[in-house]
Amino acid sequence: MDYDLIVIGGGPAGYVGAIRAAQLGKKVVCVEMERAGGTCLNWGCIPTKALLKSAEIKQLLGHVGDYGLSIEGDVKFDFAKIMGRSRTVSDKMAGGIEYLFKSKKVDYVVGKAQIQAPADGAIKKVVVKDAQGKEQTLTGKAILIATGAKARHLPGVPVDGEKVLTSREALATKVLPKSIIILGAGAIGAEFAYFFNAFGAKVTLIEMLPQILPVEDAEVADLLKKSFAKQGIEVLVDTKVEKTEVTAKGVKLTVAGGNVLEADHLLVSIGIEANLDGLLGAGVKLDVDRGYLKTNDRYETSIKGIYGAGDIIGPPWLAHVASHEAVEMVEGLFVKGKKPHKVVNFPGCTYCQPQVASIGITEKKAKEQNLKFKIGKFPYRASGKAVAAGDPEGFVKLIIGEPHGEILGAHIIGADATELIAELGLAITLEATTDEISTTIHAHPTLAEMIHEASLAAEGKPIHI
Repeated sequence: MDYDLIVIGGGPAGYVGAIRAAQLGKKVVCVEMERAGGTCLNWGCIPTKALLKSAEIKQLLGHVGDYGLSIEGDVKFDFAKIMGRSRTVSDKMAGGIEYLFKSKKVDYVVGKAQIQAPADGAIKKVVVKDAQGKEQTLTGKAILIATGAKARHLPGVPVDGEKVLTSREALATKVLPKSIIILGAGAIGAEFAYFFNAFGAKVTLIEMLPQILPVEDAEVADLLKKSFAKQGIEVLVDTKVEKTEVTAKGVKLTVAGGNVLEADHLLVSIGIEANLDGLLGAGVKLDVDRGYLKTNDRYETSIKGIYGAGDIIGPPWLAHVASHEAVEMVEGLFVKGKKPHKVVNFPGCTYCQPQVASIGITEKKAKEQNLKFKIGKFPYRASGKAVAAGDPEGFVKLIIGEPHGEILGAHIIGADATELIAELGLAITLEATTDEISTTIHAHPTLAEMIHEASLAAEGKPIHI
């Protein structure tokens, strides 16, 4: 079986790269160890969003009186059904990827792939072993490695799927934890903290750095911390865990200063690591950097004809970045004259409530880089649409370069922040200025008007604050 491209990994980098290559008329096969869609679709982005929607509705129903409505008694829920719906959504979307493979004429093989030596020849060889141990050999002119990453474990603390979990085990649980400690307050930790708390679990969120969501703007992180506290989540920042024990009843964590925290469960969300396990056969060696696959400006590894894209090549670990990288890699390989580019600007989103979204640099980074800039900021509480919808918490914050007024960074916390950020991503791509944004008419009443108002605020002429 000779292919123009063998793709190893069926996640957002793998399946998108395979489909793009097929669109260019190439013969392509995609090898996936579990199921099309990878971690994002099956055990990450998609199923968590299904859970978070249930949590959002649950919280909304808890204060329907604010909208002039009433519900008799407490809002009841079936936690197993909530988790089951999440799995159903993932199954449906995975089926959609498999359909796309068929319709785009991409061959799809389920099994564990291993690149065979010699890997630097004109023809590449990949052996795939299925769940029954049956092997088949695929040959091709090029290989795209898109095997992604997996959750990082705490040293000396085995993940047992009961008391100690990663996000994957948390997505498979059928029983609501009575209490849970979440270690690591990045996007994954924050989302699970919001989800479990919404259904009544006692949640403690621990972060060793000075703020939750460490990559976000400090003002955004501070407001989210305060919002979480109001919702009943205990948030501990600047907190280092010195000892972790699994007990007969649950888990026990000793933090700096000697304080002891106990809960029924521990969710470890301290980051991810490259998934290179068993991928390289005897005699096959690829350069790595900090544990991630090292690639050049064409996404090519240290072996000619073998490429990498997505989480496997390092941060940012985002599905949309992975897809973009795969398309760039494929077009750079198969489109004459196409020069791939590395990702520079990309949105980051956290889907708890209030939502958080950003693109570009933070205020802190702008100061560290000695840039000349100004701030344009507008609060949700001054938005007619936000107040009418009962979502007055949050703000839009723009970091604006001087003297030209270009958008250096944008940070939003509040309802639908993850949707609003797209306009600012386009603005950065087009090198739009605040003057161009503020002279663009935004429909009223919409949340998007806050971007218009934040631009006006930067120019010292906001209307509604």
